[in-house]
Amino acid sequence: QVQLVESGGGLVQPGGSLRLSCAASGFNFRVYIMAWHRQAPGKERELVAIITSQDTTSYLESVKGRFTISRDNAENTVYLQMSSLKPEDTAVYYCNAQFARNTYWGQGTQVTVSS
Repeated sequence: QVQLVESGGGLVQPGGSLRLSCAASGFNFRVYIMAWHRQAPGKERELVAIITSQDTTSYLESVKGRFTISRDNAENTVYLQMSSLKPEDTAVYYCNAQFARNTYWGQGTQVTVSS
């Protein structure tokens, strides 16, 4: 059974930091492209960061220099370290796994940036 379980979301003040985790199971994690997406209220889901099986990364322009995606293949986990958070980063953050025709999604974790 495929599972992607996100954790680490919450309420943080502007300028603060959070680390999201996504624990994967039920598939060959190390060959999958892993990504974080987010969806704010009333907006479309957008790709935030992606990491390939070779650890190549790419980021949404607005989070470059503030967010870092990483993966631990031994733990089947992908992380998103978020720093210098802004109110516009408020959204539900989703973990995503892709390989060939297979795509899996987590249930999402809420991140709220507010004073």
